Amino acid sequence: MDHFLYRDGALFAEDVPVSEIAAAVGTPFYVYSTATLLRHFQLFDDALDGTDHLVCYAMKAASNQAILKTLAQAGAGMDVVSGGEYLRAKAAGVSGDKIVFSGVGKTADEIRAALTGGIRQFNVESEPEMEVINAVALELGTVAPITVRVNPDVDAKTHAKIATGKSENKFGIPIARASEVYAHAASLPGLEVIGIDVHIGSQLTELEPFELAYTKVAELTEQLRAEGHNIRRLDLGGGLGIPYTRSNDAPPLPMEYGALIKKTLGHLGCEIEIEPGRLIAGNAGLMVSKVIYVKSGEGRDFLIVDGAMNDLIRPAMYEAHHDIVAVQEPAAGVEQQAYDIVGPVCESGDTFAKQRNMPPLKSGDLIAFRSAGAYGAVMASEYNTRPLIPEVLVNGDQFAVIRERPSFDEIINRDTIPSWL
Repeated sequence: MDHFLYRDGALFAEDVPVSEIAAAVGTPFYVYSTATLLRHFQLFDDALDGTDHLVCYAMKAASNQAILKTLAQAGAGMDVVSGGEYLRAKAAGVSGDKIVFSGVGKTADEIRAALTGGIRQFNVESEPEMEVINAVALELGTVAPITVRVNPDVDAKTHAKIATGKSENKFGIPIARASEVYAHAASLPGLEVIGIDVHIGSQLTELEPFELAYTKVAELTEQLRAEGHNIRRLDLGGGLGIPYTRSNDAPPLPMEYGALIKKTLGHLGCEIEIEPGRLIAGNAGLMVSKVIYVKSGEGRDFLIVDGAMNDLIRPAMYEAHHDIVAVQEPAAGVEQQAYDIVGPVCESGDTFAKQRNMPPLKSGDLIAFRSAGAYGAVMASEYNTRPLIPEVLVNGDQFAVIRERPSFDEIINRDTIPSWL
């Protein structure tokens, strides 16, 4: 469910007409719904009711400070994967004891910043990283809380570029080596081993891969405890998928996911952390674009819009589907027409959809890309010297621009001409 619905023939974001936002900020732009963000966070929180838990929003999905502050005020922790994300979470008012630091390539400077500013834990991905965290912690005269990310060699049955739990993926240490790695961690004086971390991928549409992974984690927990480790926290990552189409083939619900966690891990008495990102932010956002031209080609018609692959790269990068709707609701029974929906970037890959049925559209009409809240604005670039597009947050009948569109002068003036030119 989201809060982008038609009323009296016009698409609304909560209680604000999308066309009103377009008139105020120009197109293209992203718009997010506060009500949807909070509802989706609450679904996860409720799903783990009765357990000691923390829902850490995976902020790589959408990291605007206004989104972070909205979720933090509702009780969310944050999962960060870079020093920049850590500083962004802190700037949004998130306390260090609610920030989990993940990622395979943490640098000494990033580790130092997190230990200085406060951190809930590091999810350690390798033995060399473990050594660096230990060295930095000793340098600072502190002890770093860590979990070790284990790779359970489970096929998440998702897109190859977002699968993270198979043996050939770069993430974590092989679960078969966990005993020796944990023994080494326990020998390092700058580290405190507190738990286990696992994350098998993104956009999972079945519960079976989770069950396979979590069953292995349960067995590992008991094994490590028997070996003398105080395993008291299990970080289970995120990955639950969202419905990108309006079909009946929907991914499992957070409540079903929570029930699986309780069934496989509830007997261990561990604190549970989960790190959803896509399911919280994905359907909470639209990208709104305007038709520039309708072009007739050889056997097909093209909608050329002012949004492009640099604004929303998922279709070009992952062959991802986004439902696309007209902002002005088509009349009942209007005959649909097939269009290739494309942007203005000089690449054939700048294609959002091929032969997509839409109501007849003309230059100046607005369209909205649904389910664009996750991995939309955060993956955008200024390719072709196209400005990053504005982000807008709606709350009831109010809206605010939470990231401005930069001017061309601002973009161009970032360049520095060397003295010899």
